Amino acid sequence: VQLQAYGGGLVQAGGSLRLSCVASGRTFSNSNMGWIRQAPGKEREFVAAFKLSSNTYYGDSVKGRFTTSRDNAKNTVYLQMNSLKPEDTAVYYCAAGIHGSTKADYWGRGTQVTVSS
Repeated sequence: VQLQAYGGGLVQAGGSLRLSCVASGRTFSNSNMGWIRQAPGKEREFVAAFKLSSNTYYGDSVKGRFTTSRDNAKNTVYLQMNSLKPEDTAVYYCAAGIHGSTKADYWGRGTQVTVSS
């Protein structure tokens, strides 16, 4: 099972980025799949996820700014990040089998998102 995230980079505050996560090795259409981030010196933080019911859930700090979507045919999950803030700077991990908000059965390598002020 592999999760590969794409789309991180450097952006100015107020800008947008779109992350993609491609899963291979198994189908995750019925799994909790989404994004968890970790900033330097901070604990992991839940960002967004699709749960088994296909409902989407967001962390409080990103509600209204981030949107997650999925394409089951492509086994891909997306994270559209708008109105980015410097405090969004972190390594963003794609994860599957998310439980307990910041725990997961499968993790991608992570992609760096840096928001400059």
